[in-house]
Amino acid sequence: MRYELLVFDWDGTLIDSAGAIVWCIQSACRDLGLPVPDAARASHVIGLGLQDALAYAVPGLPPADYGRMVERYRKHFLARDAEIPLFHGVAQMLSLLRGRGHTLAIATGKSRAGLQRALDNTGLRPLFASSRCADQCAPKPAPDMLLELMGELGANEANTLMIGDTVHDLQMAAHAGVPAVAVSYGAHAKADLEVLEPVASVDSVDELDEWLQRNA
Repeated sequence: MRYELLVFDWDGTLIDSAGAIVWCIQSACRDLGLPVPDAARASHVIGLGLQDALAYAVPGLPPADYGRMVERYRKHFLARDAEIPLFHGVAQMLSLLRGRGHTLAIATGKSRAGLQRALDNTGLRPLFASSRCADQCAPKPAPDMLLELMGELGANEANTLMIGDTVHDLQMAAHAGVPAVAVSYGAHAKADLEVLEPVASVDSVDELDEWLQRNA
């Protein structure tokens, strides 16, 4: 086993939520009469912490109004949350990896409450040894999530692998000195991900599963 600890991003990597997140950001902006970001701008912020996400997605929004934006976003997202599906093959892939002896963890831009709901909705909670969320420590692309997970789970930079669908995931991995696999079926374009030189770039969950079975 080359990588004992496998750390997965959540949105756009394990669960097919990128489109829903973009729609909810755009809907919240419409509710408040704000300029509506296009899909590319809205999808870029997936995985970031709240402050960074709002500053990029709605650059004209005063920080004093962030609470109103968050309230509208959450209203739209909670209405769809339970219906957002895992990518096909994810549950089986994670079960096989856990069965092989890998330790699985999550590093996500979601809040702790949001991740707890998602784990309950999908039934995946028993597969993960630990997780870090954006309201627990410095969010992506800072290295803190990975550093804390490695410290808690007894791993190091050489035997940890990050898997994610955004440049924020890959930048976090680089800042932590951890190799990363990019998945191009989520929020960010393959070309943008490959600029950051991941150890692999895959286009589907099936390809990710095959790569991990051979190389992890």
